[in-house]
Amino acid sequence: MKPLQMVDTKTQYQKIKKEVDAAVLAVMESSQFIGGKEVSEFADSLAKYNGSRYVIPCANGTDALQIALMALGLKAGDEIITPSFTYIATVEVAALLGIKPIFVEVDKKTFCIDPAVIEKAITPKTKAIVPVHLYGHAANMEAIMHLSEKHNLFVIEDNAQAIGNDYTFSNGNIKKTGSIGHIGCTSFYPSKNLGAFGDGGAIFTDDDNLAQKMRMIASHGQSKRYYHDVVGCNSRLDAMQAAILNIKLTHLDEYIAARIKAADYYDKAFAGNKKIDTPYRDNNNKHVFHQYTIILHDTNRDELHQFLADRGVPSMIYYPVPAHRQKMFDAFGGNKYQLPDTDWLTERVISLPIHTELEEEQQQLIVSQVLEFVNR
Repeated sequence: MKPLQMVDTKTQYQKIKKEVDAAVLAVMESSQFIGGKEVSEFADSLAKYNGSRYVIPCANGTDALQIALMALGLKAGDEIITPSFTYIATVEVAALLGIKPIFVEVDKKTFCIDPAVIEKAITPKTKAIVPVHLYGHAANMEAIMHLSEKHNLFVIEDNAQAIGNDYTFSNGNIKKTGSIGHIGCTSFYPSKNLGAFGDGGAIFTDDDNLAQKMRMIASHGQSKRYYHDVVGCNSRLDAMQAAILNIKLTHLDEYIAARIKAADYYDKAFAGNKKIDTPYRDNNNKHVFHQYTIILHDTNRDELHQFLADRGVPSMIYYPVPAHRQKMFDAFGGNKYQLPDTDWLTERVISLPIHTELEEEQQQLIVSQVLEFVNR
């Protein structure tokens, strides 16, 4: 049996090695490392896959979020509503721009922002809602878009962990996450469901003006070379990463299917165990399982984490400290928040290995070790 890993990017690469190597070599031979046809072709392919009119590639998912906030004209003193239970990048970019993140609770089942508490947090300074599709499960976008229309707020989807998720509205319409809000942002960090061989990110929108503005911001604010219309930044997806991603995009649905199959195995193995809550799955969205995250009851999560590590079974805690309890947000009043559901989850969640190359024999070992600990 192969050694266990949280993510097996090496074996995934070996399966598409010929395609990837040829694509990388073609970029090297062309010597066009920035921009060019690889980047434009990938943007077009991703837009078609995601059902978005425009895709603006950029350097990483964090930049994608920052560029989105800048394009919407948000400024110091404005507020955005966001979950605290997320990776820090979601809210870090707001702080960098002087925008105040207003932290709200998540749904304890889905791990995603709870629409029921969003409306209570809206003030005259609120400009946007930033839902996070955590671990691969979509937030309740139908309810969020209703609030957006009611209160004239922008919606920026943090889709870094849920690319490929099909969200079904009550009328039967289906849209990919990242294409529902005014702007969608994603990351191509190597461990993501669609991962590059380095850093990368992209921004989605259907809005002509926003697309033009975000392209400018990502390229030093220039409308044409050396003519800078707005303050921007330097955020580019390089041609090699685009060439690799264009190949991997053709395999994305296959990768998602492999993750769902692995999640099904875990669900069956843990079914009926009162100490383990397996990931919740809504009928209205296709969980793409960037992570397989369980909630533990009457079990010491940190001791299980160490128990597994001692036996060569990797696991991860995403995220042990919520954003509102991070020191960096003391200046924004983060330490004054009372978010008991968020705190409860951060003390009990643990993620088990899940990736496209996970074998049943490996899962048998993982499951047996988890159950040995929780049932003792």
